[in-house]
Amino acid sequence: MAASTETGDVTGTLDKDYNLIWFTEACLSNALRMQTYARDADRAGDAELADFFRRAQGESRKGAEQGKELLRQRLAR
Repeated sequence: MAASTETGDVTGTLDKDYNLIWFTEACLSNALRMQTYARDADRAGDAELADFFRRAQGESRKGAEQGKELLRQRLAR
């Protein structure tokens, strides 16, 4: 079965719900990864790159917060 035809029969989770869960986890994971990258840039003395990664981390945090809020709303139904 192709992933594009999965509708929850295999996972027990509808695609739209799975996608929201995946998105939220990916944002949280990326926020952690950006912390590591910023520290690496700091150690290398590259403040511009460290700042870039910190801005990216902030955007990942925003996405995670939005995803968590949607999950909260949907789980409360």
